[in-house]
Amino acid sequence: MTKRRISMLLCAAVLMLCMASPPALAADRSAACYYPIEVESYTAGDFDQPRIRKVYQLSLSDDPAGIPTEDFEEYGMTFHLMEMTRKTEVGVDTQPLTKTVTTDSKTGDLGEILKQLDAEIESETEDGYTGVLKLDYNSVQVEVKGYGTSTRNLSASRTYPNLSDADLSLVPKTVTEGGKTLNLADVKWSSTTDTEGEDVVTRYTATASYTGAVSSRYVTGYTVTADYTGEVAKTSCEVVIYTAIFGCTDVPYTNTAPTQENGNTGGEGQDAQEDGPAGSNPPEDASQANSDTVTDTAAPSGGAAALSIAGCAGGIAALLAAAYWGYEKIKERRSAT
Repeated sequence: MTKRRISMLLCAAVLMLCMASPPALAADRSAACYYPIEVESYTAGDFDQPRIRKVYQLSLSDDPAGIPTEDFEEYGMTFHLMEMTRKTEVGVDTQPLTKTVTTDSKTGDLGEILKQLDAEIESETEDGYTGVLKLDYNSVQVEVKGYGTSTRNLSASRTYPNLSDADLSLVPKTVTEGGKTLNLADVKWSSTTDTEGEDVVTRYTATASYTGAVSSRYVTGYTVTADYTGEVAKTSCEVVIYTAIFGCTDVPYTNTAPTQENGNTGGEGQDAQEDGPAGSNPPEDASQANSDTVTDTAAPSGGAAALSIAGCAGGIAALLAAAYWGYEKIKERRSAT
């Protein structure tokens, strides 16, 4: 009963020490304030171990301590930081640009206008961005630039025979020609003499000229507007590229302990099981010890982590020594009685 109580006290002390360690480690980690510009998953090594590569782009004045380096869960596995590389390079800044071009055209035919427009143009902004822009055919618009007026003279001639007298009142003052009204401009007379019985009769013929003018409106030209779109770029200041490689720490446990035909372990294992605390399970304890070893090996080294682990190990060793000393004292008392 005494050995079982001592074992339970030791387990509780170890659990309290281990639970106290993670906050100490987490306190030294910087809060994440940067986001990766590229994330890639792949496998590496002889056993195709999973890897995740994260790329961060910072300026020279940015503090790389803000890059997240703590362990994280992905695909049902735990990943930890394996490597961080740094590379300084010249950054290129890009931005979208739309430029509207206006030009004149003598024709309003869209097919002919498209032949006159360039498919691509080079553009440069006032702040130093340059690039090639492409024509957006859907943006082409044609508008009338202006109108002009033209005047065309019209003329017509009419003949009016058998008039009784050379009187202008007998000649119409206007006539219609091609839908246009023309005004009387000139009349030429001619006469003939006929004998009607005993009387001599004179007949007149009027040849009238009519004139007029017609005005028409016409387009003097067209204004064409078209948009050219694309991206322009400018070489900016130097940037720093950080590449973080994360590897998987999850390693499956394999029980390699020798077993007997009846499925039990050797004599020493049975003695330890009989003397151990009620409900203990040695294979699970061994698996847990193996898992802890892998995690400690894969965890990133650091001053805070080393101090925390060392303190935990020292505390466990002290508790074990005290328990062993107390157990020996109990044995001595029992032997004496």
